[in-house]
Amino acid sequence: MKAYCTSRLVSKRRITREVKVGNIGVGELNPIRIQSMTTTLTMDVEATIRQSRALVEAGCEIVRITAPNVKSAKALGEISNRLKNDKINVPLVADIHFLPSAAMEAVEHVEKVRVNPGNYADKKKFKVIEYSDDEYNLELERLHDSFSPLVKRCKELGRSIRIGTNHGSLSDRIMNRFGDSPLGMVESALEFIRIAESYSFHDIILSMKASNPKVMIQAYRLLVAKMEEEDMHYPLHLGVTEAGDGEDGRIKSTIGIGSLLVDGLGDTIRVSLTEDPVYEIPVARALAEKATKLWNNKSSVDLQMEEAVDPFTFTRRKIQSIELNQKIKICSTLPQKVFLKTATQGNITNSIDQLSALTSNPAKVDTPIEGWMVALKDINDISELSKTPKTVEAQKIPLIAEVGESLNKDPQLLNELLSLPNTLIVVLEWHQIGKIGLQNWSSWAIKNNVPLALGISAEDLAQNASSFIQKELPPIILFTQSKDSNSHTVGAYRLLIAVQNSMGLKYPTWLRINEKSFIEQAPGFLNDLLEASFLAGSLLSDGFGDILSIESVENPEKSLSLAYNVLQGAGARISKTEYVACPSCGRTLFDLQKTTQTIRKTTEHLKGVKIAVMGCIVNGPGEMADADFGYVGGAPGKVNLYIGKDCVEYHVKETEAVSRLINLIKEEGKWAEPKVTTE
Repeated sequence: MKAYCTSRLVSKRRITREVKVGNIGVGELNPIRIQSMTTTLTMDVEATIRQSRALVEAGCEIVRITAPNVKSAKALGEISNRLKNDKINVPLVADIHFLPSAAMEAVEHVEKVRVNPGNYADKKKFKVIEYSDDEYNLELERLHDSFSPLVKRCKELGRSIRIGTNHGSLSDRIMNRFGDSPLGMVESALEFIRIAESYSFHDIILSMKASNPKVMIQAYRLLVAKMEEEDMHYPLHLGVTEAGDGEDGRIKSTIGIGSLLVDGLGDTIRVSLTEDPVYEIPVARALAEKATKLWNNKSSVDLQMEEAVDPFTFTRRKIQSIELNQKIKICSTLPQKVFLKTATQGNITNSIDQLSALTSNPAKVDTPIEGWMVALKDINDISELSKTPKTVEAQKIPLIAEVGESLNKDPQLLNELLSLPNTLIVVLEWHQIGKIGLQNWSSWAIKNNVPLALGISAEDLAQNASSFIQKELPPIILFTQSKDSNSHTVGAYRLLIAVQNSMGLKYPTWLRINEKSFIEQAPGFLNDLLEASFLAGSLLSDGFGDILSIESVENPEKSLSLAYNVLQGAGARISKTEYVACPSCGRTLFDLQKTTQTIRKTTEHLKGVKIAVMGCIVNGPGEMADADFGYVGGAPGKVNLYIGKDCVEYHVKETEAVSRLINLIKEEGKWAEPKVTTE
């Protein structure tokens, strides 16, 4: 299979054909376009216009509006005309599910029509059917008859089409032949592309959305590889569907979208949040700016190395295990560990006080500190650290000692720390110690049973291979740091692992996310969140990374929480309840934001339980198939409750639905009473 991107080591944009959405060019050399979707009822023309105007004022360049039926599709005409009369020339997109008749009406009024290939001409019934080739071809003919009128009308009117595949709504035909898989998602889109191309229609934009970022990433990669094989160059619309709200929704969206942008993929993006859509725009703009900065950077790598990675299938990298203490073991069969660096201001005593406050908090039982990082500048810091309070010693948290230049010439200076009951890991930089330093530190570390964490570039590792391919080395953990703010941190880690693989080394990898690794320096927690999700999320989705530390947040409690939330967003480590929630639109049958918050408040203590909250049936049963429980709008004022993809209660009154959901969780043995904490 062809490569899905120009380089996995350096960010280079994939150049596509340009597709016009009204007056906005998407793809080719155009900027990454920002879009969102209204949450109002389409028939409420006034409300939809108000929200569209607010989105445009926030920086949205393309506005999508649902058209669940022909009446709503007709209303798009009035919405479009009134916006234009107000000098708001934003392109509109009609979002179509199930009804080709609605699409045929909508195309008369808007600049683009989005169709979901899983339900445009199919109904999902989860039926198991063995199709012969002839039967399958008959299904494709039926599909052609349903879709071709829209293609021909779009060509006549100069409209564009988004073929928007959703993981949760693949047709039974696709599911039976290709499975519930990224390949099934791609083949679903290709069926529609081939129909469009049979009429020489090429104004197509593609999307491969899923609520699971890893599935989404694999599907887009596979789509591009398949298109390369068939000489297709269509632009990509990126988004993680049903990402949820708050910090979790932003993290999950950034992991999926950012991982693809790093590899040069993506021409227009939508960050789907279960919030007012105006709040989606700043996140999308920030992601676009970070990607553009990467793409405009002319950096290259001196070392070319073949990666032993299948980018279309997730596999965790196998590593050499390291046991830090009885509680903490670093290995590829256990979740990634989280190290914490306390605030950089102040002295060692202040750092110890911060650590004590965090470890004494009973609410942190599911998000423990598994390594405490402290910078040692001189011998005075060592002396102060050796007087660690008993409350910290009792935690037996591994001590991660970052050794400054004044200390790294003589390992014996750290002997005083060996008396502490905490496991000790010494952090060194290759460019400071070199070959001789590694030999000295290795001898000391072996004698005292101390693992070393070494910051080293892939180039230095390759050039000094003989220093690492030998028996007399202690347990080693590797990390790498960007040489400057424009470097491609994800590529640096990928290259470091590729060099290790070529040498037969299986050292654990420590993902250190800090100002040195940031794509862009900007103040505020949102930037830290996006950078951590962008960089760590990309690597975790590749199966890389055994330790994670986020070191940029001055508030260590936020830093710790963010690390665990990134791991959860990437599906690497579950530390709390998981929510799959759609962003709401005109099809939603209840107040999605309010209901999601109500369900969250009632269930957020259920670690490891996955709950889906869906406004309607469009993607519900499929997208939440791997959720434990589902809450789905079935009719106005009525909710359907699911266990997995099976509906177990139909048309429950909305006023009773949350309590019935809790009863279901109890009946399935997954309920636990929330812990009551006392001050």
